[in-house]
Amino acid sequence: METCASHVPTMLAMSRLPVVAIIGRPNTGKSTLFNALVGERRAIVSDTPGTTRDPVAGMVETESVDYLLLDTGGIGGGSEDKSFESDVEKQSKLAIESADVILFTLNARDELTSSDRTIVDILRRNRKRHVPVIIVATKCDKPGTEETAIPMFAGLSIADDVIATSAVHRQGIGTLEDAIASHLAKLHFKKESIRQQNEERETRNESTINVPRVAVIGKPNVGKSSLLNALMPDPMRKTAGRIVSPIPGTTRDSSDTTITSQGREYVFVDTAGLRRKSRVHKDLEGIAVLQSIKAMQSSEVVLLMLDATEPVSHQDKHIAGMACDEGKAMIIVLNKMDLLNAAQKKERIDEVRGALPFCKFAPLLPVSAVTREGLLKLFPLIDSVQRNRLRRISVKDLRDWYRTAVRTVPAKMLATSKHITQGSDPPPTFVLFVKNPRDVQPSQLRALDNNLRRTFGFEGTPIRWIMRRSTQKAKHDREE
Repeated sequence: METCASHVPTMLAMSRLPVVAIIGRPNTGKSTLFNALVGERRAIVSDTPGTTRDPVAGMVETESVDYLLLDTGGIGGGSEDKSFESDVEKQSKLAIESADVILFTLNARDELTSSDRTIVDILRRNRKRHVPVIIVATKCDKPGTEETAIPMFAGLSIADDVIATSAVHRQGIGTLEDAIASHLAKLHFKKESIRQQNEERETRNESTINVPRVAVIGKPNVGKSSLLNALMPDPMRKTAGRIVSPIPGTTRDSSDTTITSQGREYVFVDTAGLRRKSRVHKDLEGIAVLQSIKAMQSSEVVLLMLDATEPVSHQDKHIAGMACDEGKAMIIVLNKMDLLNAAQKKERIDEVRGALPFCKFAPLLPVSAVTREGLLKLFPLIDSVQRNRLRRISVKDLRDWYRTAVRTVPAKMLATSKHITQGSDPPPTFVLFVKNPRDVQPSQLRALDNNLRRTFGFEGTPIRWIMRRSTQKAKHDREE
């Protein structure tokens, strides 16, 4: 499988935008600072150390310069999840190596810790020599905190500036923004002219207009991050791989990965696992669920990942239902097939189909993220379902089909209705004008739906039907 991929740290090094990375030990206010600078709640904020594991990026636009701000996982120790610390530190080091300016967060309410000093050593070893470091003294909302913290932090002799902030109250954020812009200007970064921006936007739009955005959704621990890692070539996986663990809930932030296959780009959004509401005990998981739903809403294609070793649960059905309600193209990815024998594989495929009858339009792809079984078929399937979601039928073909199709439907009002149109927005939406919309039964629409799919395909995309009452205006439209 000929693919290439880019995840946040690797992609940033090639970007024309300057990169500003926020680093620090866990629970020093990195994500709160990130949200204050970006101006929206992108990163998950929690009192639990180690909340952010994968990098989260956001665009910051100012009058003098634009830059990409990167929030990283806490390094230097101190996380509650000891098993993840090594992986998080590797990704944070990559961010340091890619950064043009580094924001080193230190909690002004605490004394310097061994973890803080470990990060100082990491900075000295891993950052480029010309890259400035700004120490951001966080949580300076209590009187006297600033006077004590700034001399102590300046004594580390690692920073070009030490700035006191309280991101929650936006104290010192303006000073920090000015310092970032000043350092980027010294490095010869500047805001592009309007003309340059427009030219770049047109080029970007031309090259990405057909790039599908694919949300990878499913319950925790079904192998979403493992799938993305398996789609990456080996060199990219070493530097841009997703953190993978048997512990459910490893991924908490939604994060983009661009993968190229056969010269075509695909943007994959790895999301936090969706749990049933009754099991979302912590605010942290609740926010992660919300981000997963938002990621699905902003995507064109959904990969619904299921575990082949487990029966389809009510939550799996709920997730599939949300994707259908959103009108997303869907592929059911049945992972961990390498753990089953031939007879078990067929049995599980039949069970999944039987458990998700409302998703019969969605192709089912058996795969193994471990052995890469079935992955060669994924990209052509994504192309197919995306085309079908955007597909339009000509007016003549649609009307010819309808005149024939209604003969097989036991509904007089449909047989007498000759007016059908296709809506402009995806998914494929068809509007029928009938005498009394309430008389049309769901079974009759299902018969039409099945007939339409047999005639025109539409594999992988839901179809919507809208009933409208026939009016003089509709009659006038038909005559025209």
